[in-house]
Amino acid sequence: MPAIEENYDVVVVGAGHAGCEAALACARLGLETIIFTVSVDSIAMMPCNPNIGGSSKGHLVREIDALGGQMGINIDKTFIQSKMLNKSKGPAVHSLRAQADKVNYSMEMRKTLQNTEHLTIRQAEVAEIITVPANSADGETAAVEKKDGQMVEINGELQKITGVKTVSGGVYHCKAVVLCTGTYLRARCLTGEMITYTGPNGLMAANHLTDSLKAHGIEMFRFKTGTPARVDKRSLDFSKMQEQKGDERVVPFSFTTNPEDVQIDQVSCWLTYTNPKTHEIIRANLDRSPIYAGIIEGTGPRYCPSIEDKVVKFADKDRHQIFIEPEGINTNEMYVGGMSSSLPEDVQHEMYRTLPGMEHVKIVRNAYAIEYDCINPDQLYASLEFKKIKGLFSGGQFNGSSGYEEAASQGLIAGINAAMSILHRDPLILDRSESYIGVLIDDLVTKDNREPYRMMTSRAEYRLLLRQDNADLRLRKKGYEIGLISQQEYDALIEKEELIDQEIQRLKNTSVGANKEIQHFLEECGSSTLKTVATLAELICRPELGYAALAPIDKERKPLPSAVVEQVEIEIKYEGYIIRQKRQVEQYRKMEKKLIPDNLNYDEVPSLRLEARQKLKEFRPISVGQASRISGVSPADISVLLVYLEHYNVKNHS
Repeated sequence: MPAIEENYDVVVVGAGHAGCEAALACARLGLETIIFTVSVDSIAMMPCNPNIGGSSKGHLVREIDALGGQMGINIDKTFIQSKMLNKSKGPAVHSLRAQADKVNYSMEMRKTLQNTEHLTIRQAEVAEIITVPANSADGETAAVEKKDGQMVEINGELQKITGVKTVSGGVYHCKAVVLCTGTYLRARCLTGEMITYTGPNGLMAANHLTDSLKAHGIEMFRFKTGTPARVDKRSLDFSKMQEQKGDERVVPFSFTTNPEDVQIDQVSCWLTYTNPKTHEIIRANLDRSPIYAGIIEGTGPRYCPSIEDKVVKFADKDRHQIFIEPEGINTNEMYVGGMSSSLPEDVQHEMYRTLPGMEHVKIVRNAYAIEYDCINPDQLYASLEFKKIKGLFSGGQFNGSSGYEEAASQGLIAGINAAMSILHRDPLILDRSESYIGVLIDDLVTKDNREPYRMMTSRAEYRLLLRQDNADLRLRKKGYEIGLISQQEYDALIEKEELIDQEIQRLKNTSVGANKEIQHFLEECGSSTLKTVATLAELICRPELGYAALAPIDKERKPLPSAVVEQVEIEIKYEGYIIRQKRQVEQYRKMEKKLIPDNLNYDEVPSLRLEARQKLKEFRPISVGQASRISGVSPADISVLLVYLEHYNVKNHS
């Protein structure tokens, strides 16, 4: 039967947050790109929480924007409330979080895709990847056969991608494929005893691609995640809840957004709590929970547990915070944050009604757990290309992570590197010392991940350097070199850097004496008086003072953009800590520069422990630094490896 046959440079499978960033990156770099989705109406859908950003996740969105991604730009256009989290703590952990209008965000991203040159949107399910042996002509396909009803690989050599096939038989030839299937592969949703074989929000699951991936030797995991109920706003009594307002002065996510454009009238969120009655109902029905009844096969996220998990694992706590968040301007649906569940419908109805303000709640959509197929990410290089299949990249929840922001980050990197491979350019690999994205990807491809991975500030060793406020200073040049940041944006960055440096130097070189005016000023500010001359920079370092406070005695000050002032103050106040962390980074990079040859035979390394030998053979790290982060490889193993490499390099270069 005749079928469609088309040619593209890049095929992207999935149009969630990862797929959108991947497709946009490829298309913007001039490559003919097609993105497949099970439903055009689900592009950039938010099937779970109605927000972008949050602790550490705000860092990721800022970094996506700095590299030329889209998430930050579109949330700035569609948010309904914004808050900078952790403001009572230091700048390293400040993180933006914005409530999204879910429908508007999805529409805005769809509009972005539809109006991007070189990008085609196609509603269809991809069923197979097509490969050939890497050293063969494109006409010679990889050998697979059926055994016991399963596709089995019979040609174990390195493959390269040549295209994909849809369920309808359409063949789309290409040079690279980016898999961003999210939670759709063989998905099933569970609410108590009721199981539906669908993707999130009742959308069609993708049931065919897994077999093709396994046939190509790709190891698959079964993970699960969950989402809370959506409830009718009109059935809630907000007088019994605590109102949570947005910031008076909103900070945009995107470095290209004019701050004045995001100063809008914001909606409120609300805070309530579970109580002993809630917990009693949950405990009485644990046998009906798919998690505890053994119905769920997949592994769930440890850092985003269901309410059942919270009640069981934190039995000493008599209450848990629950956030009631609007899903958008044009809907009455409210998201019950912190109360995801797979308990049966009747139990949900009972337990939700025990919360203050929710005594008469009406549920619009039940909470559910969702199971899905994903990969073991140790099969990927740091470029997010598969080790076994050249030209095949992947990103998002398909890589065993969770969260919109983690997905978008990986999608952007996978898309960029798919493009780089076609354009015969070096891949973009971000290390742990220069970005949260680098930490995220390094953790995924280096460490044993047996549960959905979630980004946290605690995972970053150099978080004082990797602040959300300086993402543009860290990464915008890389975005420019790739081709995703315009000349105008790059020039603005250079100007910002110059202004910061000039102002810091001016403050360090401007002194004030212990005269009457200065002493009076310091007393008024509750600061100790001077015994000798001090620089303005030294005064800024005092906890009770800051850049803005010194305006009355800083006679030479010129008006500067708020983003410049922010950087100046942080760099001066935390200078000692920043210098110390930069020294740590220097040591880290020394280890990252000690490269390990691709063909190194670990069986020939004497005194290497068996576990370390097995792990190193499995992960094939590219550097000693990466090897040191592999679970099961000890500092003693690294010492042995360093000695061997020294002799190995001498032997091979003599």
